[in-house]
Amino acid sequence: MDDGALVLPSVGPDPLPLGTALAAAVGYARGRRPFHYRAPNARTGRWVEIPAFGYERFDRRAGSPGPLGEADILTAEGLHGRLDPESWAALKAVLDDVAPLAEAAVERAAGRTFAELPGEEFSVLAEPGTVGAVLRRTWQHCTDTPGVSPQHVLAALHSRRPSLFPLLSRTTRWQLFPHVGEGDSGVEAVIHRELGANAAAFGRLEGELAALDLRLGRLRLHDVLLWLSGTLRLTHAVALGQALQAGSRPV
Repeated sequence: MDDGALVLPSVGPDPLPLGTALAAAVGYARGRRPFHYRAPNARTGRWVEIPAFGYERFDRRAGSPGPLGEADILTAEGLHGRLDPESWAALKAVLDDVAPLAEAAVERAAGRTFAELPGEEFSVLAEPGTVGAVLRRTWQHCTDTPGVSPQHVLAALHSRRPSLFPLLSRTTRWQLFPHVGEGDSGVEAVIHRELGANAAAFGRLEGELAALDLRLGRLRLHDVLLWLSGTLRLTHAVALGQALQAGSRPV
């Protein structure tokens, strides 16, 4: 495919023009929304503008070194919201369980990004030991463990290796499920196919965002576009991005 549009069946039936995808990404990263704030010791409040999406709280935070732990949970909360004390404790415990799985995926990838992996890594015919099998086991272990939020776990893994671990939530998984084909090891196979089919367009989009000093790799860009579409926020993000690109105040 050419680099003028993204053809992403999981996002929608029509090709997404690159300009629209760029505006959506800019709106996600830099768009702001009004928020009425009143301090506990103040009689009146005032309107302020805060980031509309999670770029500042999540994407700009570099993955912490060392074993998975509390710093990774804080990063995941920046995207998916605060956890109650019981869920925090459950997540901290399950990170110890998924750490060996994550290490196995990193070793199997051997320095390659998610998009650079061969299709066999996401086929059940090549199992066991594939990256797709590891990702499926990770999700399954999280869903089988009481009190654990799987999307927080994947956010923690993604923040460590944003080019290898897809960032999935309940919303984006449901959008991917209808596109899973026979022999796929999971929804990650759909992401891999769409990244491969749109390599030129994603490469151009990454380059244009880098010129704007925005750090969003193609794996994260796929997730952002998928999430914006599935939560009916794509039009709003595009409008914010277009206003920013035009140099006017976003509304």
